[in-house]
Amino acid sequence: MYIFVDDRQSVTAGYTASFDREGISSLGLVSGEFRSWFQAASPVDIDAIQGFLLGDFDDRLTCAGLIRKQSRAPIIALSDIRSLEQTLSLFTAGIDDVLPKPVHVREILARSEAIWRRVNALSAQPEEAPPANERLKVHGDGRDPEIDGEPLPLPRRERHILEYLVRNRGRRLTKTQIFNTVYGVYSNEVDESVVEGHVSKLRKKLRDRLGHDPIEAKRYIGYTFVG
Repeated sequence: MYIFVDDRQSVTAGYTASFDREGISSLGLVSGEFRSWFQAASPVDIDAIQGFLLGDFDDRLTCAGLIRKQSRAPIIALSDIRSLEQTLSLFTAGIDDVLPKPVHVREILARSEAIWRRVNALSAQPEEAPPANERLKVHGDGRDPEIDGEPLPLPRRERHILEYLVRNRGRRLTKTQIFNTVYGVYSNEVDESVVEGHVSKLRKKLRDRLGHDPIEAKRYIGYTFVG
């Protein structure tokens, strides 16, 4: 799930619609709503956020600082104008990337995934690093994953689940965490049990192509990508 913050509701509506067209859950909020929501959000809700997008609004730097204290998710600022002074201020405040508008959602996803890779590389212990010759390649920018250089076509939900699991390699993720990330914290249209079906189908496809199951499942506990 992505959170987009801007005091112009027409802008937030436009970007959330763009994410929806890509099959990505998102939530658009004005800055005051965002602060209230973020400060009251549970750790599970915050953990479901894959990235924060901050438009042009007065207390953007304050919001960035608030986010960085509680989340390691990428923070990307979208700017209406090019300004070196503004860009430097944004980076100083802890924002990970600054993009001039207009920008396609696919580019936002790609940059967000690149930030996640850097964050995970810095936090991983040497023995946790994935093997250099890993057969499965996950892009995280809307493209299907590849196994041995060949695309593995996946439905959007299964692809998003795989991306989330790979991004959190070695970490146990609950059904609720996966549901909130893929469907959104406030999704009431489907039940959490759909996650089990998605993961089951995904594991079969991976097992058929890889010859082994890279996802470890523990009943009532969750799922772990072990590679």
